[in-house]
Amino acid sequence: MSNQNTKMMQRDLEVIWHPCTQMKDHETLPLVPVKSGKGVYLYDFDGNAYIDAVSSWWVNIFGHANETINNRIKAQLDTLEHVLLAGFTHEPAIELAHKLVNMTPKGLEKVFYVDNGSSAVEAALKMSYHYHLNRGKRKALFLSLTNSYHGETIGALSVGDVELYKDTYEPLLIANMQVPVPKDQSIEAAKEALQGLEEVLKEKADEIAAFIVEPLIQGAGGMHMYHPAYLSGARVLTQQYDVHLIADEIMTGFGRTGKMFACDHAEISPDFMTLSKALTGGYLALSVVMTTNDVYQAFYCDYNEYKAFLHSHSYTGNPLACAAALATLEIFEQNDIIGENEKKSRYIIEQLEKFSVLPNVKEIRQQGMVTAIELKGYESTERIGVKIYEYALTQGVLLRPLGHIIYFMPPYVISYEEIDKMIEVAYEGIKKVAK
Repeated sequence: MSNQNTKMMQRDLEVIWHPCTQMKDHETLPLVPVKSGKGVYLYDFDGNAYIDAVSSWWVNIFGHANETINNRIKAQLDTLEHVLLAGFTHEPAIELAHKLVNMTPKGLEKVFYVDNGSSAVEAALKMSYHYHLNRGKRKALFLSLTNSYHGETIGALSVGDVELYKDTYEPLLIANMQVPVPKDQSIEAAKEALQGLEEVLKEKADEIAAFIVEPLIQGAGGMHMYHPAYLSGARVLTQQYDVHLIADEIMTGFGRTGKMFACDHAEISPDFMTLSKALTGGYLALSVVMTTNDVYQAFYCDYNEYKAFLHSHSYTGNPLACAAALATLEIFEQNDIIGENEKKSRYIIEQLEKFSVLPNVKEIRQQGMVTAIELKGYESTERIGVKIYEYALTQGVLLRPLGHIIYFMPPYVISYEEIDKMIEVAYEGIKKVAK
């Protein structure tokens, strides 16, 4: 590591507490100071290049320093950097909202701007509870899937089910319960899990405001995947029992699953859809809650009836972030991104055939541009993912495994040659840790 890299690392550790990190790890695991990024690559101060195989926590879809997005933000910067969205509006927010209404599933006709993924989940949960309250029902219980993750603010954490994040804060959480997620991607598993959902709804529908799901892929839950039939069935059941369906598409939205939205695989329209991450191409924090006119009308009344949804964030609908989102959607409009992704996803899964014979590989699964390799034979205390992460960095690839799950979620602009390198480095890393 160069003197400049070392200096940057030392200055960082003096003052920064990093997210999702045991800081003591950095006594032995060096930070990687990043000087710049271009396309799928991140560059440190030594000039080393790293393929960003995890899209910088699943946000970047069209590469770092993308010219189209850069130019749209620069133009917006000279016009308006920010204005409050209470009592005021601006063109980027209006244009983006119309585009989102036109491209999301039918029936999602209102856009509520928020700041980030967790905040969008919080807003959706509050909206659902408040909707029922405005209709004369007090339904304060939220339902989610086992193994799910929806963020780390209190409401979002409540409806998640990853013990590592949730257990410590149990006394602080809102009322929640989980139903079994389908055990695999088979239609049989989907049908079995739907039986469990219906049993809970039969018993507790009068208490449940909403059922929140990560459609098709549970991100932080080890990239667990399930069949679209579960979404179709869940939509029927939630409508039957007067329970909202919240589709958390923060990770799955904008092409990750092989269609623009994961809900499109099941041809369903939820009551709420939360979007963030790839919405701005990985540039700026922005999220939205999409919802129906039915939900909107439950809050629409004279002021003195006090039914308004009084929820706000200072940077709601920020013009610069909206500009980045508009540029991102423009790239989709002008290119066959979904079609190209389909070819790349087929290529990736073909190249993974050799992994299946490795003794420490349990399962390989894929949904669109998300691929997961689940390892076996390790205790959680072995931290096998960290070892593979360290090895991959030495080979110029940024992998950030989820425990013993190695996954790929690269920017869509990745080339086939870069895919080959990403896969080969993961393969060699997995071989090195084999027992």
